[in-house]
Amino acid sequence: MTDQTKIALITGASRGLGAALAEALAPEYHIVAVARTTGGLEELDDRIQAKGGAATLAPMDIADPNAMATLCRGIHDRWGKVDLWLHTAVHSSALTPAHFIDPKEWAKAVNVNATATSVLIPYIAPLLGESGHAVFFDDPKAGDKFYGIYGATKGAQMALARSWAAETERTGPRVSIVEPAPMPTAVRARFHPGEDRDALTSPADEAARILASL
Repeated sequence: MTDQTKIALITGASRGLGAALAEALAPEYHIVAVARTTGGLEELDDRIQAKGGAATLAPMDIADPNAMATLCRGIHDRWGKVDLWLHTAVHSSALTPAHFIDPKEWAKAVNVNATATSVLIPYIAPLLGESGHAVFFDDPKAGDKFYGIYGATKGAQMALARSWAAETERTGPRVSIVEPAPMPTAVRARFHPGEDRDALTSPADEAARILASL
């Protein structure tokens, strides 16, 4: 692997859009795939290898700051950079009325959707430098009925991303926010059980569209 190898870090890479983006980027990029699900990462690695690409698997919890520090130090020591960071990881809390919110579920969503993002941005920004590119994925549910936990915490993540994008507009790294089309993912299934999934856009097609737009 040469110094010219392009590195794509994908947080939330084991399934859904994250996995589809990883497959679409390989073999042009070496994929650093982060997710808690080891089996899903191994299956992704098999698919990437089958198309001639290569991946480094990181079965880690993005809500663990020590694990993320270890990950970013490892990336720095091995490659010294990240060219592209795609942050697809999210905790999809069950839909519930605001007056029935479970404090434990709220805390988990805050940790994964908001706090982890606030930790990852300072860790990954030095790896991106001035020329790297970070991409976040919006899902505007804030204020929708029953979406109190998910909408608030996902909204907090997007607020951080938008602030970072404004702050780095002239200096880099480039920060983009995209809104994916509805896809038949596990997150979508939790929010819309019984939905006709055949009518939704496949993650592979949506990954191709997003990467072309970037």
